[in-house]
Amino acid sequence: MNKFAFGAALAALSLAMPGVAVAQRVAPAVIVVVDTDRIYRDCNACRAAQTQLTAQMNAAQQRAQALGQPLQTEQQSIEQAARAAANQQGAARTAAETALQQRFTQLQGRQTAAAQEMQRLQQNLQSTQANVLRQINARLNPIINQVMTARGGNIALDTNATLAAVPALDVTTEVLNALNQQLPSVSVTPLPQQQQQPAGR
Repeated sequence: MNKFAFGAALAALSLAMPGVAVAQRVAPAVIVVVDTDRIYRDCNACRAAQTQLTAQMNAAQQRAQALGQPLQTEQQSIEQAARAAANQQGAARTAAETALQQRFTQLQGRQTAAAQEMQRLQQNLQSTQANVLRQINARLNPIINQVMTARGGNIALDTNATLAAVPALDVTTEVLNALNQQLPSVSVTPLPQQQQQPAGR
């Protein structure tokens, strides 16, 4: 068989098997749209968790004020005493400056302890927020897939990622109702320790 005949045979073969070419085509996109902002805002577990998180943040702010106010008062007192010591002479000035140095050292220690406590509180809040999102997403993502499949879709897009969409594509209410049934509440606590450690440990 010469080169021309071989090429003709391949062409005839491809015409004889149209199903092969069809099978290689990508399926058309069938899209559903989900407003995740609405879900995170309105789901029952989300609302309850947000209430508790707000209470924890308010408590942290109150603790920061409780720690900071005495420290600020002591710093102002030290500054005032330092100005007074500067007007003294001799042994009196030396004694005053020694006492001020001791007070300043103590103040620095208290400031360091306060900063460490606030850092721990902040890390605790961030870990708690991450844990809440982890629990919600663990249920939300499978639900979106289920609703998408039930609607005959093969792509789910967030409303924020779309420029325009007809209302018929929006499955947010279905997803929200399913999430409320499957996840009535979440644990508003920090992540388990093993999940807070860097990967590889």
